[in-house]
Amino acid sequence: MTNLTPTGEPTVADAAGMLVQPGRRQRAGWRMLLPSMTPWLVIGLVLVAGITLFGVLGPHFVSDPTLIRDQGLTPPSAQFPLGTTQTGQDVLANLAYATRGSLEIGILVGILATVLSAFFGIYGVYRGGFVDEAFSLLSNVFLVIPGLPLVIVISGFVPPEHRGLWTIVAVLAITSWAASARVLRAQTLSVRNRDYVAASKIGGEKPWRVIVVEILPNLLPVIASQFVFAVIAAILGEAGLSFIGLGASSSTTLGTMLFYAQNGFALSLGAWWWFVPPGLTIALFGMGLSLVNFSIDEIINPKLKDLRLYRKRAREVARLEHELVRGDRAAAADTADTAGPSVSKVSSR
Repeated sequence: MTNLTPTGEPTVADAAGMLVQPGRRQRAGWRMLLPSMTPWLVIGLVLVAGITLFGVLGPHFVSDPTLIRDQGLTPPSAQFPLGTTQTGQDVLANLAYATRGSLEIGILVGILATVLSAFFGIYGVYRGGFVDEAFSLLSNVFLVIPGLPLVIVISGFVPPEHRGLWTIVAVLAITSWAASARVLRAQTLSVRNRDYVAASKIGGEKPWRVIVVEILPNLLPVIASQFVFAVIAAILGEAGLSFIGLGASSSTTLGTMLFYAQNGFALSLGAWWWFVPPGLTIALFGMGLSLVNFSIDEIINPKLKDLRLYRKRAREVARLEHELVRGDRAAAADTADTAGPSVSKVSSR
């Protein structure tokens, strides 16, 4: 008769194999759509969340940024934590409103640029033929045109009285979608020929449903990474335009703060509290979004994805090994406790 009883204790490899269960595999698959919680990701999220909260809630707790006082340029004090400008305006109040304005432009440009890149990169590949060739040609044309000079030229032709927030958003979005569209086109080409997409087409599904349900979920990490990058580029682009006097005339942004600080000779006068806070806010927010984008890259990059899987499995195996060792020690302790009274009885006899 064959002995079906295991002859030895389960090993770590056997315990790791027990992890391969349908429910656990499904949960792990959903977790793989999210970046790993690394220290860099935590720092990035803290920076982004802190600056976003300051831009959203800060204007409700500061004074009027346009209020002119007769005290002139003063350094930071208890009354004005970030000092005042040459006209006596509170720098902290200006920073709060400017942060909100830059966030609005960055998010709006990120949304519009992502939508344009998804339309030209995904829909064109799905349709194929002349539509794909035309969209690809248009993307190549926008790629070879230098972005910053094109933004400057377009903004320069718009009169200052008509150069509002939506004008800057449209200019930045039109000049920043081409590179993302090329990346999405390459990713869509690999997804378009998969079996489930072909089965949906043969089954008579509508084109929009095939794109939204079958193709788009596979591209969500790429789209999220491109959105984050578009927000960074938009904030930096708007700051550059405002610094040279081509920004939105009806809104206050971090770039306009730098523009007024330059015109007020803040650097020559040593008024660091006027130009350092907006520049530092741009740098910290860009660093936070970059750290978040690096974490999203773990999902997109196949090499980093394999390394991530290896690290997760190594942590699971180490945890199981620790549990097995702890279980063996507990079993040995129980055996010793059980054998203790028997040994004492035998010794007394």
